[in-house]
Amino acid sequence: MTNYSRRQFLGVLGAGAVASTGLSQPASAQETPVVKMGNNYFDPIGLHVEPGTTVRFEIAAGAHSATAYENRIPSDASAFDSGVISSGGFEYTFEEPGTYDYYCIPHKSVGMVGRIVVGSPGGPAEESSIPDGEVPDSETIVQNGAVAIGSDVDGSGSTDDGMMGPGGGGMMGGPRGGWGGVPFVGGALGMLGLVGGLLYWALDRGDAPSRSDNSAMETLQRRYARGEIDEEEFHRRRERLETGEEDASQ
Repeated sequence: MTNYSRRQFLGVLGAGAVASTGLSQPASAQETPVVKMGNNYFDPIGLHVEPGTTVRFEIAAGAHSATAYENRIPSDASAFDSGVISSGGFEYTFEEPGTYDYYCIPHKSVGMVGRIVVGSPGGPAEESSIPDGEVPDSETIVQNGAVAIGSDVDGSGSTDDGMMGPGGGGMMGGPRGGWGGVPFVGGALGMLGLVGGLLYWALDRGDAPSRSDNSAMETLQRRYARGEIDEEEFHRRRERLETGEEDASQ
């Protein structure tokens, strides 16, 4: 390998190492997470970041604040407060690890609250439920990275509408927890069973004369074997049976 090709090879390795290092860092350390403040909501309602991350609270609609509960943040942290704003945004850098609960001053009474977990959960917010609304639990926030508004409090994001539309229909719009096509499938199977039974009955009736003929011939053969009729009588009656003119039991 020439010196030039070695330099190229090492350069590619170096670039790959830098890229992989950047990709392995938490997203919150590479960009500024944004929490939207809209009509009575923070979105995401739950956010996980690493210590030293700056979070931007940005107005989406209306006038709101991002105000920390002083008694629901880590003991060494300072309480942040954007004040009520109607445009633009507010940024705060979270240095201390732990759990931060916050609210909107004008809409606290209608449950406009949120939670940010910095590093690992901890602090007073983990000791009791948030008083003015509901937020996802901290472990769910850490596992998901962010929990959007409208998700279940457990962070699953599922609803009672199920797949393929509203109405609690479950999959395919059928009854809750089931398939809408089940009644149709059951009816189709029942119809197939009925058709099969009718075919069996029809074929059975079609075979009846043949079985009757066979039974009569067997009776004739048994009578001949027991000596009840001679050979001439046997052949005569067999011919008549084959033409359907005689009952062998006579």
